[in-house]
Amino acid sequence: MPANPRTGRPYRALCAQQRALRMPCWLCGHDIAYEITGPAAGRHPDAFTLDHLVPLSKGGALLDPANARSAHRRCNSARGNRLTVRTPGTSRRW
Repeated sequence: MPANPRTGRPYRALCAQQRALRMPCWLCGHDIAYEITGPAAGRHPDAFTLDHLVPLSKGGALLDPANARSAHRRCNSARGNRLTVRTPGTSRRW
């Protein structure tokens, strides 16, 4: 197993499987810019990232397809490791 399991072949295969589904972002519901690939995808907020329904830090499985979700990089980063998901279109303050 590699030092960082997110760089291994099984993780890359799971990312490719999830990307091939071309699902909208599970966090905001908007389309993901799947055409953004390569080094640019690592910085672009609308690019695809593999998110986990149950965050890894909360015991979620890294390679379980049932735990994999498609997300925008910005949405995935904003969620962090929280188990809750904000409803699209709502603010944090009331």
